[in-house]
Amino acid sequence: MSEHDQYLVGLDLAGRRVVVVGGGQVAQRRVTRLIAAGAVVEVVSPEVTPAVEGMASARELTWTERRYEVGDLDGAWYVVACTNDPTVNLAVGAEAERNRIFCVRADDGSKGTAVTPATGEFDGLTVGVLARGRHRRSSVVRTALVEALQSGVVNDSADPVLPGVALVGGGPGDPELITVRGRRLLSRADVVVADRLGPRDLLDELGPHVEVIDASKIPYGRAMAQQRINELLVEHARAGRFVVRLKGGDPFVYGRGFEEVIACSEAGVPVTVVPGITSAFAAPAVAGIPVSHRGVAHEIVVVSGHVAPDDPRSLVDWPALGRMKGTVVLMMAVERIGLFAASLVEHGRPADTPVAVIQDGTTRIQRTVRATLATVAQQVAEHEISPPAIVVIGPVAGLTAGA
Repeated sequence: MSEHDQYLVGLDLAGRRVVVVGGGQVAQRRVTRLIAAGAVVEVVSPEVTPAVEGMASARELTWTERRYEVGDLDGAWYVVACTNDPTVNLAVGAEAERNRIFCVRADDGSKGTAVTPATGEFDGLTVGVLARGRHRRSSVVRTALVEALQSGVVNDSADPVLPGVALVGGGPGDPELITVRGRRLLSRADVVVADRLGPRDLLDELGPHVEVIDASKIPYGRAMAQQRINELLVEHARAGRFVVRLKGGDPFVYGRGFEEVIACSEAGVPVTVVPGITSAFAAPAVAGIPVSHRGVAHEIVVVSGHVAPDDPRSLVDWPALGRMKGTVVLMMAVERIGLFAASLVEHGRPADTPVAVIQDGTTRIQRTVRATLATVAQQVAEHEISPPAIVVIGPVAGLTAGA
């Protein structure tokens, strides 16, 4: 290949034969995108990776289990030469040249007639970058462009956002743990109705035209009524605005998200739900505590602690939780942790069952307290643990990475 500028083009390979000579890691990466493009892929190689063999077994591609032979490229529209033998790659390139088939030489791009750009996908867009063989540079630029599109720094749409509501799970608190889609919709909002447990740092990135409404629900303190939150979502959407309801964690995990969906639906307001990472699993994870572990816990139960075990409003089967051996994750349980621990012990859990309490998980002020069911109430009081906090109960709470 000459030193002239390369011509970047999109090939329609759907239903067309593509030959990949070689079955190693490079082939594995290339065939995935070729299959997604609808190409009829044949891999020619005496050996392939387990992943490529799995694709062949699933009939996503054809595997010819032998070395390359002249004539293997007959009828091909595109060829990838990616064996670990330069002599074979050279022969593949020569046959492709004779048959006027564009060929990528994975071992030496300058000797092929085509090169594979660093590519990325975003919302129906394919981004491709070529850097004259400097693969690390093209990969870095590709990644930066896709991230800019995902975050909304680069607006990919000339169309205005239609009025409505997006119910976005912001994750456990770290602004980097919001989903790609959630961050993109947040960047396009006219109005943001935000919880205090959402990723607050992201609010600083909003434009000055965005109206931010504080819908914080402070435990045992000031709180905006849920009914009023529902009314605000509907009012602003009906006024022609795109509203993002930014919630902590996942909207449907003790977040009253479905109540807001119902309110919007009944008012005829279109609503989109964007799931989020729930703190029930994220907070223990960043504290080094797995909620499941092979041979230790085969069950995980996530329980709301907003009412005591003996409260007539409780829907929790505490005797069943006491009998189980797996993991119990309590949310909103700090105020009544002594009652929950006592109930579990009463119904069969050993008093020395490990407990971990993670406050402000994934944030800069995160801290963890380890205890047992017998000592957790005292430890929470002594360390002045306050909401938001996640309580993990079970053998997994006693695990450490060195164990």
